[in-house]
Amino acid sequence: MARIILSDAPPVRCGGCASSVAAALLACPQCQRLVHTERLATLAAQADAAAARGEAQAAIASWQQALALLPPGSRQQDAIAQRIQAIGREQPAAVETTSAGGDGRHWAWLGSGGAVTAFLLTKGKLLLLGLTKSTTLLSMLASFGLYWTQWGMLFAGGFVLSIYVHEMGHVAALRRYGIPASAPMFIPGLGAYVRMRQMPASAYENARVGLAGPVWGLAAAGAAYGAFVFTADPLWAAIAHAGAWINLFNLLPVWQLDGNRGFSALTPGQRWLAALAVAAAWLISGEGLLVLLLIAVAARAAFDRTAPRDGDAGVLTLYLGLLATLTCLITL
Repeated sequence: MARIILSDAPPVRCGGCASSVAAALLACPQCQRLVHTERLATLAAQADAAAARGEAQAAIASWQQALALLPPGSRQQDAIAQRIQAIGREQPAAVETTSAGGDGRHWAWLGSGGAVTAFLLTKGKLLLLGLTKSTTLLSMLASFGLYWTQWGMLFAGGFVLSIYVHEMGHVAALRRYGIPASAPMFIPGLGAYVRMRQMPASAYENARVGLAGPVWGLAAAGAAYGAFVFTADPLWAAIAHAGAWINLFNLLPVWQLDGNRGFSALTPGQRWLAALAVAAAWLISGEGLLVLLLIAVAARAAFDRTAPRDGDAGVLTLYLGLLATLTCLITL
C-alpha cells in the first residue's frame, strides 16, 4: 500500500489558482489550496464506506493514507487524526482488549492454559508471516547463533522466539492502525526492532503501539512459565524469567524503549502514580531492575514538560498491569 508521494511524479494543476504544482507538494505555494483534493475525497469515501460495513481496520487504513497527503499540523490533518483515534477506541481488537482497564480480565490468561492457546491460535498466522521474510529469518538465525555460544541451543532458541513475539506485538498494533511496518529485524546481542513507515496519528495510538510489544512479550513469557509448571524443566523457567526481565526493561520511559511511547499519553499526575507503583513493586519484590525503572519514571514525571493535559487512563492501567505481572513472573 503506497503511502509516499514520489518526487518524480508529473506536476498537477492546482484547482484553485490553476498553477502547475509539483506532485510532491501537499499544498499549493500560491493559494495554499490542498493539492490532492480529489484523492483525499476518494479516500474519505472509502473510509466512510468501510466504517459503514463495520470494517474498522480498512477505514483506518484509508484515513492513514489521507494523513500522508495533508500538510503536518493542518486543521484537516488534526480532524482525520481524531477520526482515527475514535475508530481505534471503538474497535474491539486484540490490542485494545488487552489494554482495557477495569475488569482485569486481560491478565487472567496467566492462570489459564486455554487462554494462552487461544492467543496462539488467533495470532499464529501473523507470527508465522514474519518468519517468511528473509531479512527477519536470517537476522534471527544470526542472533540465535550468538546466544547459542553463550547459553546453549535450547535457551537461545526460546530467548530469540520471546524477542520475536514481542516485536510482532508492535507489528500487530501498527497493522491495526493502518500503519505500514517492516517485519522484525534482529541485531545480534542487542535485540530487534521494527521500522515504521509512518508515525502514529496521536499519543493514544503511539502509546498502544509501544506497549503492545510488552503485552505480547508477556504472553510469550507466560507460555514459557506454563511449560515449566507442566514439565518441571528449569529451562522453561529460565526462558520465562529472561523474557519477563527484557519486557520489564522495555517499560523504561527513555529513548526508543516501549515505556517512552507509553508515557507519551500520560499526564504528570499519572506518571507520578506510575512512579509510586514502581516503588511499591520494588519494596515488595526486591527486584533491582525496578530501582532503575523508578529513577527513570520519577525523572520523567518531574522534568518532562511535554506531558499532555488529558491523559489516557487505559494506557496507565495497561502500564501498571504490565509492571505488576512482569515483576511477579521475574520473582516466581
